[in-house]
Amino acid sequence: MKLYFTTALLLTGFLFSCNTNSNKQDSNVIASTPLINYSVTKFFPHQTNLYTEGFLVHNGQLFESTGSPDDHPQTKSVIGIIDLGTGKMDQKVEIDKSKYFGEGIVIFNDKLYQLTYTTQVGFIYDIKTFKKTGEFRYTNIQGWSLTTNGTELIMSDGTDKLTFLDPASMKPVKVLAVTENGVPVENLNELEFIKGFIYANVWLSDFIVKIDPATGKVIGRLDFTSLSFEAKNKNPDAEVLNGIAYDAAADKIYITGKLWPNIYQVEFAH
Repeated sequence: MKLYFTTALLLTGFLFSCNTNSNKQDSNVIASTPLINYSVTKFFPHQTNLYTEGFLVHNGQLFESTGSPDDHPQTKSVIGIIDLGTGKMDQKVEIDKSKYFGEGIVIFNDKLYQLTYTTQVGFIYDIKTFKKTGEFRYTNIQGWSLTTNGTELIMSDGTDKLTFLDPASMKPVKVLAVTENGVPVENLNELEFIKGFIYANVWLSDFIVKIDPATGKVIGRLDFTSLSFEAKNKNPDAEVLNGIAYDAAADKIYITGKLWPNIYQVEFAH
């Protein structure tokens, strides 16, 4: 059974409008952006101790990376593969949470790249063995998320800028300023590249924005207010929406959030 959501969203008996969120942009700017309707086709369990930072599908497997805030002692900075049947993570990598805060990941040419939050260092792993094979440095003040367009890696850092990196050197090749109706969109977080467009979670909101990589302009928004409410209703410790993963082979899209009890499979025009 599919649950359908439009501008007004109904879930578990509550009605929400697309503006009941913590996004700090001017409401007139948001209102003039096309809202992308979506449907929830399935939902799966998700460990509520996973503080989601990175989310992607590779070879049919769902990968997740997590962070470890001091106020959530049950969390770890890890990378693993999620079993959609049980929601459990098969942990493959753990970094020292006393030194690093794990952030986003991307897989490119049989290598897994991981960012850290404020230490300006990233790690590279062999995707088959998960053995660390290298490190890289970046000048962005913070590291938030990674995705790829198939040629370059694309990095968010919590600002309105996306940095395109050369995978061979891990050096920036260009920086894309993201705007919505002429206004910079800050807090760009977890990323996914889907059929030529960049989708980005906007931290502290229930929105995912669709970005044209040629211009940096936001050309659409998805409002997941209702799913965020449901997550927090099921788990009072659940935090913000953060996680969008695309299975290109099966044409499936998954979303989740930090400490959410569920992963949702969604459909929308893309």
